[in-house]
Amino acid sequence: MLKLDAVGRQFGSLWAIRDVSFTVEAGEIVGIIGPNGAGKSTLFNLIAGAVVPTTGAIRFLDRTIDYGKPYHVARCGLARTFQIPKPFKQLSVRENVMLSALRRHHTPRQANSVAMAIMEFIRIGELAEASVASLTVGQLKKLELARALATEPVLLLLDEVMAGLTPPEIKDMMTVIASLPRRGVTVVWVEHVMMAIMNVAERIVVIHQGQVIAQGKPADVSKDPAVVGAYLGEKYAYAAR
Repeated sequence: MLKLDAVGRQFGSLWAIRDVSFTVEAGEIVGIIGPNGAGKSTLFNLIAGAVVPTTGAIRFLDRTIDYGKPYHVARCGLARTFQIPKPFKQLSVRENVMLSALRRHHTPRQANSVAMAIMEFIRIGELAEASVASLTVGQLKKLELARALATEPVLLLLDEVMAGLTPPEIKDMMTVIASLPRRGVTVVWVEHVMMAIMNVAERIVVIHQGQVIAQGKPADVSKDPAVVGAYLGEKYAYAAR
């Protein structure tokens, strides 16, 4: 579904991403981890078509990404969330999700039906008429996910959806994310909450200083000396045994 081949992005003399290669198969949940400043945000911008790579190529559904035109990529079935949600504050929760659904469904009735179904799936159905201003951090993160899913993507880029959530909210979100492939959604997920991503993702790609230093199953990656030294630390490696 998604293939990155020796992708790099240079800003002036700095390489934010360099020689990054990996693939994502349909139905997978692939986690992207690494320290702050590793290049994860740049990587997402490249995949979404918002940034043009300096080197290499990205193919989505056997087509080269249409760089500089993220709306073209979105039409092909890619959606993303952002670490800091920015919903329309003057609208209700339902209306926010409906706006996203209107990209695929051209009547308000259809869009409303899709929005309600997604809100029930995300477990915010009871908040349909609530004001966005009244939402907690956890509820805003769920709204952000609902808005992305309302576009009916085949590939979803998740950007730190666990940040700021309570432990019960994290477990709830883990359940939702784990069920996405059964709904036909492939997931690429950047996250710093290791308990969540290591237990849900099937495969992990580790980025450090703009380059992939390891990739594989979570259990294997968590024991990789390069990953332990660069990011996870000995404490996590011991706990993961």
